[in-house]
Amino acid sequence: MIVHLWLPPLAAPAATPDWWSQLFDFSNYGELLALLQNSILAGAVLGIVGGLIGVFVMSRDLAFAVHGISELSFAGAAAGLLLGVGVVEGSLVGSIIAAAVIGVLGSRARERNSITAVLMPFGLGLGILFLALYPGRSSNKFGLLTGQIVAVDDPKLASLAVISLIVVVGLLVVWRPLTFASVDAEVAAARGVPVRALSLVFMLLLGLAVAVGVQVVGALLVLSVLVTPAAAALRISSSPIAVPVLSTVFAVVSLVGGILLALGSSVPISPYVTTISFLIYLVCRVSSSRRSHRAGNRRRIVGAES
Repeated sequence: MIVHLWLPPLAAPAATPDWWSQLFDFSNYGELLALLQNSILAGAVLGIVGGLIGVFVMSRDLAFAVHGISELSFAGAAAGLLLGVGVVEGSLVGSIIAAAVIGVLGSRARERNSITAVLMPFGLGLGILFLALYPGRSSNKFGLLTGQIVAVDDPKLASLAVISLIVVVGLLVVWRPLTFASVDAEVAAARGVPVRALSLVFMLLLGLAVAVGVQVVGALLVLSVLVTPAAAALRISSSPIAVPVLSTVFAVVSLVGGILLALGSSVPISPYVTTISFLIYLVCRVSSSRRSHRAGNRRRIVGAES
């Protein structure tokens, strides 16, 4: 007698996630490139602004203030999204308010850090509240925090370009006295440089730059544009001409390269921009360390020979 045993069918193996297609999919790259060329132009403009202003952010020790301004910029953008007045307009209002408060009340580093630490959770809390009340798509909410590849229409690109032009022209006008005040504020004040007025002007320019940055990389990661490129440039040069040039090049490469990589993915732009920016900084830091090590060896050799 033959006994037939019934065995349940084998379950199909669970499909493994295709990480590559989520991160990189270049099948329709040409169409996306043509569609999102405004986003690429916006990234290039932000790279120029971030590279130039980041030099003063580093020399004036304002990296923490950048993060504080970005949180208020995020709150303003979320309010603009909720009220329907425009994300760019709301972001500008939030950034300028935060920059003015920090510039007026934070004359000394300790006071500035305290004020920034107070503004950051307040701005983030307001932004979360406004986003929770916003009935629209969740992608719009997520994009304000981490950035996203969306088609930047001509009016939005024009507004970002105008804001960026104001920042660049303002920096060029105050570049020399601001550099003097950033190196030694006491000596600059003794020479008649209006240090306090320059500080407030720079904070307002920084607020405008942060508002532009939030539109591209989001509020949480704007430091990767306004701080990291300048920090990388300062690792390999101290020249007053080479540092802003290198910082601008690093920022543009990070942003445009991140946008081009993100065109074929389903994840936000920010991981690509921050990764490229960090890798540039890492290469510059390793190069600087090796150069310092070689210089130390030469000094020891010269000392031994003498």
